[in-house]
Amino acid sequence: MSQVFRKLSRDLPAMLGLAIVLFVLVIAIFGPLLAPYPEDAAASHLARRLRPPSAAFPFGTDNLGRDIFSRVILGARGALTIALTVVSTAMLIGVPLGLVAGYRGGWVSEGIMRVTDVVLAIPQLILALALAQLMSPSLESAMLALSLTYWPYFTRIVYAETRRLSSSLFVDALRGIGAGSGRIVFLHILPNSLSPVIVRATIGLGFTILVAAVLGFLGMGATPPAPDWGLAIAESRTYLPRAWWYATFPGLAILITVMGFNLLGDGLRDIVDPRIRRSR
Repeated sequence: MSQVFRKLSRDLPAMLGLAIVLFVLVIAIFGPLLAPYPEDAAASHLARRLRPPSAAFPFGTDNLGRDIFSRVILGARGALTIALTVVSTAMLIGVPLGLVAGYRGGWVSEGIMRVTDVVLAIPQLILALALAQLMSPSLESAMLALSLTYWPYFTRIVYAETRRLSSSLFVDALRGIGAGSGRIVFLHILPNSLSPVIVRATIGLGFTILVAAVLGFLGMGATPPAPDWGLAIAESRTYLPRAWWYATFPGLAILITVMGFNLLGDGLRDIVDPRIRRSR
């Protein structure tokens, strides 16, 4: 772990991404304590609606007079909760399927990978929108739709790694001493396949936050009065360009958070596989 961090510390974009991710994580954990108006998660103050940024309200106020700065802070927890839930669920589905398909072969492998290819052939956002339309608009529906569209990425990665490792000498040696398939797969192949999975999960966290914001913007994710970044941008459309701050600061929160995860994921990818090192 220390060796990985030393390599990562020499990559300035990756360290910037790590700093952003840690910063957002701290905000998500301590959001109610950091927000100057934590009650603005659900309250309304019509007497101070659509006020521009000021000392009292650094990001201005929204159409109901709520402090946008507080709602951006409070929205960080929801964004990370969605991302972590979706990516974790996708891993729980995709990783076992990739292990089974890569190790067993035959019709089982072909069936799993053909379904994976079909799902991957459809853009995730389009498929998530279609699934979200079948369910009532809610945060849970958005997370379920995103989970059901993201697992093939993990299946494809684990399948390729399992196929590569299955032909390794150490696996042949394990078979020679009578080790069972379960022991080989879960104690030897899976741990050696985790590096690319972690990289995909890191990048996937940022991408999931972006797609969840799109679902919220389209009214298929979080519902009012939740302090959701995508929902805040959707609500601001009526007041643009006069109330420019209404959409700007939630949009910047999405941009910075997604950029942080992408920079960190790129840095981890360079460490895992230097052959695809990005150009400096």
